[in-house]
Amino acid sequence: MIEDIKKRALHRASILEGQLRGVTRMIENEDYCMDIITQSRAIQRSLESLNRLLLENHMRTHVVHMFDAGGEERDKAVDEILKAFDFQGK
Repeated sequence: MIEDIKKRALHRASILEGQLRGVTRMIENEDYCMDIITQSRAIQRSLESLNRLLLENHMRTHVVHMFDAGGEERDKAVDEILKAFDFQGK
């Protein structure tokens, strides 16, 4: 992984761990449902942020090489990205 992206991804993952523990406590404490949903949505946004970092790393490293290789490797790179976003590949 690109060192800067790795550092940022690990930081984001650590934040996510704390957020998830917080939601677990909220559920155990039977907090107000809308407050739990608000925190759950924040976790979803944090996951999207982590996914963006991971996708950026993948594209800057693996995908670049796969496109340079051309042919089946390039097609594989496209299929992987489509699959990651739940789009139909080949």
